[in-house]
Amino acid sequence: MQNGIDPAVTSPTEYRQLARDIFSELIAIDTTEASGDVTAAGQVVARRLLAAGLPEDDVTQVGPHPRKMNLVARLRGSGARGPLLLLAHLDVVDADPAEWDTDPFELVEQDGFFYGRGTSDQKAMASIWAANLVRLLNERVVSDRDIILALTADEEGGPQNGAKWLTENRRDLVDAEMGINEGGIGRIKNGRRVSHNLQASEKVYVDFELCARGASGHSSLPTPDNSIYHLAAALGRIAGFTFPVQLGEVARAFFERMSRIETGQVADDMRALLDTGDEAAAARLSEVPQYNGMMRTTCAATRLDAGQSNNTIPQSARAILNCRLLPGTDPDEVARQLAEVIADERLVLTQVKAGKASPPSPLTPEVLGAVERITEEMWPGVPVVPVMGIGATDSLYFRAAGIPMYGVSGIFFDVDDVRVHAPNERLSVSSYFEGQEFLYRLVRALSGQDGTRS
Repeated sequence: MQNGIDPAVTSPTEYRQLARDIFSELIAIDTTEASGDVTAAGQVVARRLLAAGLPEDDVTQVGPHPRKMNLVARLRGSGARGPLLLLAHLDVVDADPAEWDTDPFELVEQDGFFYGRGTSDQKAMASIWAANLVRLLNERVVSDRDIILALTADEEGGPQNGAKWLTENRRDLVDAEMGINEGGIGRIKNGRRVSHNLQASEKVYVDFELCARGASGHSSLPTPDNSIYHLAAALGRIAGFTFPVQLGEVARAFFERMSRIETGQVADDMRALLDTGDEAAAARLSEVPQYNGMMRTTCAATRLDAGQSNNTIPQSARAILNCRLLPGTDPDEVARQLAEVIADERLVLTQVKAGKASPPSPLTPEVLGAVERITEEMWPGVPVVPVMGIGATDSLYFRAAGIPMYGVSGIFFDVDDVRVHAPNERLSVSSYFEGQEFLYRLVRALSGQDGTRS
């Protein structure tokens, strides 16, 4: 082992260097929504793939905006099975250089870490996919399915979301039997790898506006009919309400496997939740935000708006409730439950951002078995834990289009030092290269081979 790099669990030197070079080029390109250029980042990868011999007809940049073009490349296989999609987004959130110890748009290797905006979200995966595609091309392997690489724009919230645009406008380029994306990471706790997560479903994002009305007037003449008070009372009732526990396939697999990792009361509560739905066990587990989010639909007040001046009682007051629905949950049913909790005719609840249905991807033996086998090969004894995404990834657009997606990376993070979207974003150098090899092996396992390329 040299500089933390273990040859047994990393790719050959030339492909590690290739991945690092592409990683460095991608980090150096500003791909923020306001001023960045995702198209330029995609061109970096396109040049590498073309130089490696991928035909021009199989490398395409398409999209609705000159700065937001998505790169789609295809390594052709025998066609015996449907394609495998490799997905990553190229855009990043803003980075204020004044808040960083390094230049956020320069890949800096320091003290065993890569620093830079996008190192963990998600230019690491984009560079790994690109380098691994070149490796497969050079090895002249013929897979039993096409391998499609899609590097997209505006996952972080811009108006030209590439995954959405591709599924709606160029389905022919990205149609696949299944896909791999972000959403599942390896977890390190107290210096020890504790689990390798496999994301197979996501909660559905829905915003509601809650509007209260009351009597307006001068603040020197107050009455109980105050819209702010009505809204505050309703929000207090919502804060004390919890949606019922509902465990789907992924959540049940999550708690079953986590019960083997956790100890003491927490492990006992997980088993009791699975065995009998014990309410006391569920209540204790709900104190951990991640576990609570895995068990039920949640809603949180995220914005407030009321009043125009300090001496005027406003006629109306508004709040935004951001809800994360379990897959398959009807937003109208959530609205009905919230209305029952609010129980006040002076308030109106309106859905302002419709959710995008994202059905769970089945935990098939093909996928789960491959992830488990390769994880055991590389990190013996580390369990694979299926998870439901509490937030959101671009996998939701492909799941909605009928393409099962799985979030897994082979990249491990210290759970007490996660810097996604934060200043001094970083990723362990050794974890980056181990993730590269894991994803290479996973693609090989899921695509098979039937000979060599002529």
